[in-house]
Amino acid sequence: MTETASDPLAQAVDQVPIPQITSNGEEPSALRSLCATLHAQILAFLQEEAPTERLRNVQSQSRKSLLIIQRALDRYDYNGGKDCLVLLILYLSLLSARSHLPARLPAIYIPPAHPFASVTAFTLASAEHYHLDLSIHSDDKAGGGMRGAFEKYLGEHKEVEAIFVGTRRTDPHGGKLSADGFDETDRGWPRFMRVNPVIEWHYAEVWAVSLLFPVSHEILGEKGVG
Repeated sequence: MTETASDPLAQAVDQVPIPQITSNGEEPSALRSLCATLHAQILAFLQEEAPTERLRNVQSQSRKSLLIIQRALDRYDYNGGKDCLVLLILYLSLLSARSHLPARLPAIYIPPAHPFASVTAFTLASAEHYHLDLSIHSDDKAGGGMRGAFEKYLGEHKEVEAIFVGTRRTDPHGGKLSADGFDETDRGWPRFMRVNPVIEWHYAEVWAVSLLFPVSHEILGEKGVG
């Protein structure tokens, strides 16, 4: 697929109606319903007059991220992994208008050798709530670390060309990533395009989104993640 010349976010806000939730017998309605709900919530948030500078910043960051995600969807369809809840919410909001959706979206989770139980519980709960087909590959050094985990995942999913990543500028190695949100993997790593829609987000903005949308806030509260 090729990139669209027009601004997809402007089209979404000004022209594209929220799609009707239907079930045609060929694809499940649960994921589409969730995507449409998030789509409506995101659009409503972007159209309102934000009362604080922080929320105005969140609106601006959301618009930038949605454009990056839309460009990635135009190029690569919707294969990939998500390790950031904000990224996932924005990503799903753009899928509601897609003509075909799978029952569950492919995703990869690479926990450290000794993960926090609360983080694992939160990740698994999010995967269930957001209809993710979660592949878990350990960051065990004996298995090649994160590089080995990606090699194994891509060996099992040869159709994957790009992976959405929740890396931010302040994360380790985030300072070297491109502002446009697209970076090929480094030499010596499995080859795929890293898509970083939330690269310029700040920690406070991430938490603002988590608290703005009830579905994410519910999961955060239930799992005691703070």
